[in-house]
Amino acid sequence: MTRTALVRHGETDWNRDGRLQGRSDVPLNDTGRAQARALAEAIADDGWTLVVPSPLSRARETAQLLAERLGIPLLPADDDLVERDFGEAEGMDREEIAQRYPAGERPGTEAWEDLVARAGGAVRRLRASHPDEHLLIVCHGTFIRAAVEGLAGVQVPRLGNASRVLLEGTDQDWRLLEQGSLAPLG
Repeated sequence: MTRTALVRHGETDWNRDGRLQGRSDVPLNDTGRAQARALAEAIADDGWTLVVPSPLSRARETAQLLAERLGIPLLPADDDLVERDFGEAEGMDREEIAQRYPAGERPGTEAWEDLVARAGGAVRRLRASHPDEHLLIVCHGTFIRAAVEGLAGVQVPRLGNASRVLLEGTDQDWRLLEQGSLAPLG
C-alpha cells in the first residue's frame, strides 16, 4: 500500500507572532526554512517519491526544500490544497479575534464542513492520480486536520510547523498511521 503524508509548512513570522494566516500569502522565515531542512533530513530514508504543494508560498518553499533534499519531483502547486479562508479574522492574533468576535462568529470564514469535503476530496484526487507514488502533500495545519477528519474519520490536534500526519488508503478506505513532529519546532 502506498503512503501519503500531509506535511505542515515551516514557520512564518505570523506563526511566530500567533497571527491567523489562512489564505494570506505569508512567506517562510529563517526558522521555517531550518525546520523544512530538518524535516527533509528526518524523512530522507523513508522512500518518498513525489511532492505536491499548496499554492501559498510558505508551502511551496517547504515543498521545494523537501524535493531538493530528497531528490524527488516537485509537482506544480495544487489550488485545492490552499488553507481555510478565515475571512475578516486573517492577520489577527487570538486576543484580537476574541475582542472583535466574542461570540466566535468570524465573517467570511470557510465553513468547516466545506473544508472537510474540499480537503478530503483533494487528497483522494491526488492519491488516485498518483497511485504508485509515496506522496508528500505540503499544505497547512487546519487543512490537514480537516483532511484527516474527512478521510479517516478521526480528529487530530493542532500540528506544529514542519510536522506531518501519515495516512494509508485509497478512495473511501483510509486510516491514520502516525501524527506528529519530526523536526525541531525551534
